[in-house]
Amino acid sequence: MKLKKKIHVYSTLLMFVLLVLANILIYFFFGRMSYNTEYEQLLGRAKELTAALSQLETEVDADIVLRAFIPANGAISIIDSSNKPLLNVQSLAGLGKVEGKIKSSDPYTINRYDGREALTISMPIIWPTGEVVTMKMTQLLTDVEENMRALKYVLIGVTIFAMIPITLSSMTLGRLVTQPIEKLIIAMNRSRQSGTYEKMTGVVNGNDELAQMERTFNEMMEQLEQNYMKQEQFVSNASHELKTPLTVIESYSRLLARRGFENRDVVDEALNAIISETGRMKEMITQMLDLAKSSGSEVFEFKEVDLTPLLEAVVKPLRQAYDREIIIEADGPAIVETDGKFLKQLLFILLDNARKYSDREIFTSIKDEHDEVEITVKDYGKGIPQSDLPHIFDRFYRVESDRSRKTGGTGLGLSIAKEIADGLGATLTIESVVDMGTVIRVIIPKKRTVLSEF
Repeated sequence: MKLKKKIHVYSTLLMFVLLVLANILIYFFFGRMSYNTEYEQLLGRAKELTAALSQLETEVDADIVLRAFIPANGAISIIDSSNKPLLNVQSLAGLGKVEGKIKSSDPYTINRYDGREALTISMPIIWPTGEVVTMKMTQLLTDVEENMRALKYVLIGVTIFAMIPITLSSMTLGRLVTQPIEKLIIAMNRSRQSGTYEKMTGVVNGNDELAQMERTFNEMMEQLEQNYMKQEQFVSNASHELKTPLTVIESYSRLLARRGFENRDVVDEALNAIISETGRMKEMITQMLDLAKSSGSEVFEFKEVDLTPLLEAVVKPLRQAYDREIIIEADGPAIVETDGKFLKQLLFILLDNARKYSDREIFTSIKDEHDEVEITVKDYGKGIPQSDLPHIFDRFYRVESDRSRKTGGTGLGLSIAKEIADGLGATLTIESVVDMGTVIRVIIPKKRTVLSEF
């Protein structure tokens, strides 16, 4: 059974059951009220009769008094202490013989007389002779039965007519619920058959869960499409970048095979080129692995870190390895809640880039703000054109391919740095002026608000 039909059948059946139960409760509640009303009226008449009988001195006129108070379609019986009838007046033949054995806990009893209901009450009274007797007063519930019969027909009619809009509304509900699901199935089937990322059409501009589901699915498909395009671009760029050094290595290897045993200069040139390209490939593969980790499940370990000694620990090996002047400006401790290991990797990438693309000193500083700390890395290199700044964090993007190849750049460093900064909850900004230099700022909040994963 399809979901639409299930919703239609189950909702209609549920409403029918609830409606029937409600009507049954109304029917019995109204019947109970009617019985209580008849009881109150009969009890009032019995009390009046008791008062009238108390004024009689003999039982001669008792029959006349009883006939004066007899209910319409009713009867009054007087029974002595030995359960023998003393007097019985009735408006219908045989009505006074209705056996109404009333329990002590029940104010009245309902019996059948000639196929109709009769309500009987019983109460002790003082007979004119001074004897304590039992008076039983009975009345046929003709009006109550007619009212209950009319109420039954009304409730049945209400149930039948109410089921029409209930059925229509359940069908409408089924369509409302299943229509987005059907559109979702159609979109997924189109995506499966065509191999593309199809979106749902005719999205509802509402705020309910169904509209949110449609928008979420479209956003998910759009994100999947973007990720797939990025993956294709990444594979294409990686293949291209790896193909170049492999081609160089292959060419020099063939040159060695042809002339390596005759010319020492050719051997030196070929070996230097092979070593250079191999080193560049190694660095590229290492960065690609680091970039792959940024999409993995490694979790940051956040704790309080002093950024001043951390920055000094990053700068020291760069000074020694490349004999470059790197100036640190810090006013004192700068405590933030972050992952020191990944932050060191981020700062190393930024400082290494500054080293590669500038020949003068490198300036770095730590500035402690109110609720965040700003780390600045500044170089005096050639700079980056404004048209290239929006793409500087894209994978394999390089401002000048020839210049980057000479410096050993792969176009992955800043992309990795951006991934790390996002995982740390930090903000990475870049400013650059051609022929003047580049300034990169890392803004780190002192307190972490959301757990990030890397």
